[in-house]
Amino acid sequence: MVTFLLHSSPLTSQTHQLFYYSDFLLLSILTLVLAMDCVTPILDVATRLWTCTAKRIVYIRSLPRNLKILRTAMEELRSVYEDVIERVESEEKLQKKRTRAVEGWIRSVEAMEKEVKEILEEGDEEVQNKCLGTCCPRDSYASYKLGKRVSRKIRAVAALRSKANHFHEVWRWLQDEQVRTIGIYGMGGVGKTALLKKINNNFLQPSHDFDVVIWVVVSKPTNLQRVHETLRNKLEIPDGRWKNRSEDEKAAEIFAVLKTKKFVLLLDDIWEPLDLLKVGIPLSTVGNKSKIVFTTRSADVCRDMEAQKSIKVECLAWEEALTLFWAKVGEDALNSHPDIPKLSEIVVGECKGLPLALIIIGRAMSGAKTPEDWEKKIKC
Repeated sequence: MVTFLLHSSPLTSQTHQLFYYSDFLLLSILTLVLAMDCVTPILDVATRLWTCTAKRIVYIRSLPRNLKILRTAMEELRSVYEDVIERVESEEKLQKKRTRAVEGWIRSVEAMEKEVKEILEEGDEEVQNKCLGTCCPRDSYASYKLGKRVSRKIRAVAALRSKANHFHEVWRWLQDEQVRTIGIYGMGGVGKTALLKKINNNFLQPSHDFDVVIWVVVSKPTNLQRVHETLRNKLEIPDGRWKNRSEDEKAAEIFAVLKTKKFVLLLDDIWEPLDLLKVGIPLSTVGNKSKIVFTTRSADVCRDMEAQKSIKVECLAWEEALTLFWAKVGEDALNSHPDIPKLSEIVVGECKGLPLALIIIGRAMSGAKTPEDWEKKIKC
């Protein structure tokens, strides 16, 4: 268009000068646009490279601290392992056999201990061999890979320990014919239901010798009709013996079925003493070898329901809480910025060691990949 105007009519020198500057401006704009087309992909690549580098820096910078966490976690797991071994050997002297679950856990801990020992030795050497007078590793890539292994191993150790926490104690009581009723108590969100689920899942293996394992959620207020329906469905009581029956008659039907069976009854979330005979549950005796395990927030409920054994589930220690939270947040979010691990510790502190809070909030934070996102959610 500019060229056409220059040649189609006589122009003054001022007009020529105007169009000259117009052509120059147009060429400048076109050059800038073309340059931006080239720069944008370069900037994208640079941004991605920085993001990748920042994630690696987190692993390298956190290596000394994570080595300490791993060492402490392994020492705690070792203590639990020794307690379990002592109990198992004591039981074996009484001619009792160790369960497959316990044997598998013991082997896993022994293998884990060897792996952790190798990683700690390698990690200590890596920390000592940093460039003299600096905090920089001699081989950044090797240090990054090691840091990543340490981070994953922390979670693996914590997972093994969580399997042992209280579970083996309760499972040992379930193997004891003299123990018939077991109470699990502790504040809300501390992990009582999770422990009961582990017990239930362990009964999914065909090796146990119980006729039926029943899970019932009681909750508050106690809904006897719902409890009855859960038991009826599990015991497959036909309609002819159930419909249009009173609560007492339904309880009698449940009782009639259960008294012929060796059962395990898992009652979750009891808020007040539950009259088992009113529900239709035969009182477990040494003769029928049935078991009742329940969870509650109150030690008084354990006493009132005459639990022969009871165990209190406590909040997690700091290292366990941090490891659980990191596992739920995930490596991608945790290592997306060097400041995020420190911010995550603030969140863990607010959770007070409650597993349920750590799990829910950890999952919610898995999408937060900038310090600003973390700070906003912390303030909320």
